[in-house]
Amino acid sequence: MQTATPEVLRGICAASGFLAVSQYPLAVRHLRIPDDQTLKVWDLESGVALRALKGHSGLVNGVAVTPDGKRAVSASRDKTLKVWDLESGVALCTLEGHSDAVTGMTVTPDGKRAVSACHDQTLKVWDLESGVALCTLEGHASFGLGVAVTPDGKRAVSASHDRTLKLWDLESGVALRTLQGHSDWVSGVVVTPDGKWAVSASGDKTLKVWDLESGVALRTLQGHSASATAVALRPDGKWAVSASYDQTLKVWDLGSGVALRTLEGHTNRVTGVAVTPDGKWAVSASDDRTLKVWNLEAGKVFATFTCDARVLCCAFSSAERLIVAGDSGGRLHFLRFEEPVEKE
Repeated sequence: MQTATPEVLRGICAASGFLAVSQYPLAVRHLRIPDDQTLKVWDLESGVALRALKGHSGLVNGVAVTPDGKRAVSASRDKTLKVWDLESGVALCTLEGHSDAVTGMTVTPDGKRAVSACHDQTLKVWDLESGVALCTLEGHASFGLGVAVTPDGKRAVSASHDRTLKLWDLESGVALRTLQGHSDWVSGVVVTPDGKWAVSASGDKTLKVWDLESGVALRTLQGHSASATAVALRPDGKWAVSASYDQTLKVWDLGSGVALRTLEGHTNRVTGVAVTPDGKWAVSASDDRTLKVWNLEAGKVFATFTCDARVLCCAFSSAERLIVAGDSGGRLHFLRFEEPVEKE
C-alpha cells in the first residue's frame, strides 16, 4: 500500500534493483531501471511506456539525463555506459573502456561530457557526442562511490572507499590534489555553487568542508551518531543537509560548521537527501520505506509518502515540481510537490 501527502502522480513497477535518479529537470519523461538490462521511457501524463531501451548485457546501475532532457546516459555492470536519444530510443553510442562494473556517473553542466566511476578504481571522462574516452583518472586505491563536477565544468571531485577525495582537472586528467582527513569511506560529495568548496559525507559519521584550491579541510561537521550517507546543498551554498544511518538529517551552516537543527521522524536509516531549487524544502529517502518532505526553516515534516519497499534515492525535477524517488523494489515514484497555501 502506498500512501502520500501530497498527491502521488505515478508509482511504476519494475523488477528488483537499485535506482539512480538524475538531478536534472526531466520534463514529463522519466526512466525506469528494471533488472532485465533495459531502460524504459515513460510518459507521466498517460502512464504509458513509450519504448524500451535495450542494449546492456548486465544490470543497469545508474542513469542520468542531460540538462536539455534530450539524452540519457546509463551505467552498467557490463562495464559500459550507453548514450541514448530519448525521442527515438536509439543508442547513439556505447562508451567502452572500463574493466569492471560502472558504479555511477554524472553529466557536466553543459551536457557535453560524462564522468563515470567504476569498480576498477578509475574514473573516465567521456565525450557524449563521439563516445570517446577523453581521459582516464587514476589514483584512488579503492572503488569510487560518488563524483561531482564544478559549476564551470572544468574540474571534478571524486569520493572513494579508500577514505579520500580527489580533485581532478577534466581536460588533462591530472589529479590536482588529494583531500585526506576522513577515517572511513567517503560516501558522497557536492560542490558549492561558486566552485570554491566541496562538502563530503563519510562513514566516519562526519562531514567535511574542503577548500578546493588549497585542499585544506576548513571544518569538520560533527553530530551524527552513525555513518553520514549523503549530502545536499541549498542553492545559495550557505546550508548543507546531511542524511545518516542514525535515522536523522541535520541542517548545517557551512560558514560556522554549526548544526542548526536536527530533522527527526524516520524510523530507519536515511539513505538520500535533496533540496528544492528555492532552498526552502528538503526531501529524504529512508530504509523505513518512506519519503519525507521537510520545511528547512521550521525543521518540521510537511508530508510523508509510504512505499512498499526501502527508498534508496531521491531528487527534485524542478521543471515539473516533481519529487522523483527510487526504491529497492525497482519502482520510480513521482509525486507532485505543492507548497502549502498560507491562510490570511
